[in-house]
Amino acid sequence: METELEKNHQGGGLKRLRCSVQNYDWGKKGSEGSEVARLYELNSGPDMELEKKPFAEFWMGTHGSGPSSVVESGVENADSFGSGTMSLKEWIIKNPNVLGHKVLDKWGCDLPFLFKVLSVAKALSIQAHPDKELAEVLHKLQPNLYKDDNHKPEMALAITEFEALCGFISIEELKGVLRDVPEIVELVGSAEANQVMQIHDQDHEEKVKSVLRSAFTQLMSASQEITAEAISKLKSRLYMESKMRQLTGKEQLVLQLERQYPADIGVISAFFLNYVKLNSGEALYLGANEPHAYLYGDCIECMATSDNVVRAGLTPKLRDIPTLCSMLTYKQGFPEILKGFPLSPYITRYLPPFDEFEVDRCILPRGASTVFPAIPGPSIFLIMVGEGAMCAGSSTDVVMEGDVLFAPANSETSVSTQSELHLYRAGVNSRLFQTLRW
Repeated sequence: METELEKNHQGGGLKRLRCSVQNYDWGKKGSEGSEVARLYELNSGPDMELEKKPFAEFWMGTHGSGPSSVVESGVENADSFGSGTMSLKEWIIKNPNVLGHKVLDKWGCDLPFLFKVLSVAKALSIQAHPDKELAEVLHKLQPNLYKDDNHKPEMALAITEFEALCGFISIEELKGVLRDVPEIVELVGSAEANQVMQIHDQDHEEKVKSVLRSAFTQLMSASQEITAEAISKLKSRLYMESKMRQLTGKEQLVLQLERQYPADIGVISAFFLNYVKLNSGEALYLGANEPHAYLYGDCIECMATSDNVVRAGLTPKLRDIPTLCSMLTYKQGFPEILKGFPLSPYITRYLPPFDEFEVDRCILPRGASTVFPAIPGPSIFLIMVGEGAMCAGSSTDVVMEGDVLFAPANSETSVSTQSELHLYRAGVNSRLFQTLRW
């Protein structure tokens, strides 16, 4: 049960955060319209390399690889670019009541979620994130590669049109691929390909998964020389066929991936995965041990606080193909697309099946206002577009695009604007709070 103090506690109002950026190779440059570059400059001040460097990820949270810091002046000095004097995690440790007792009991003095914006110019690696048990093993064995012992379920919410590979296609679709793409049969071998072709609808699910696992592992384990030769053949064949027919979306994607990552096994493995296109406001969630790769666009991303990634293709980084192929669930079929549900006239909530996080998308028209009711857990707010006023506790503060704000547990937060305002909120999944009433 909550104490009377917690019921009344308003957390001292909002805390302004300075946030970190990751300049991964696949990110968009400022000159390419990177949302990450724009938000980082607005949040933390000018960067002389903004137009030249790739700006891939804007991190909001407590993870050690990209921690946010609390600005000493709080929200009051909206024009200050002064760096925070204390990391958000240090501040939470000094003020643990800001998490609320349920979050504190379950996860200790840390945020259980990591909030991000991604700007993707070219494909990320084909990857999966380990479950909690595997993460603990990998971190213990290779702490330099697997930085923490947490799992990393995640959700991507499209800001712009957003493209991704996610999960395995159905067995029927895979049979069509094996008929139409002879280069894959060369890589997996005719025996493996025949096993896939002989699967029937009545076959047990575990048998189907076993055959898929065997074929995919064989593909991903092909030597560099054989892979390069197969991709060269595939590329030549598709260019010839494009003169006589319209290539499929997947075939066009594979040629695009080949230009980005020549002779990479990830180019061909894309045929095994679902090609997903999200419109702005649509979301995709990814559980542990599911293969995926983001391809292009800008998105909001939220996940459990972890940076564990097992990679196997479309990357110059270290690959761990045996681990990836052994850890996958091998579930087949097109992933669920989340469209969210209305929390109020202006707020849409995206509620994945994980305790650690949920995301709200708020599009506030000119002259409108809305309220985020007090909840028993912390929140992080990101102002994406526009300018307005936010009130939590006894003070009202001007906020504008690029602002990132921490709201303690049990803080009712009202928002108003004289222009259109786009705002996103990340918080602990509300299903965790059984006493929550909206």
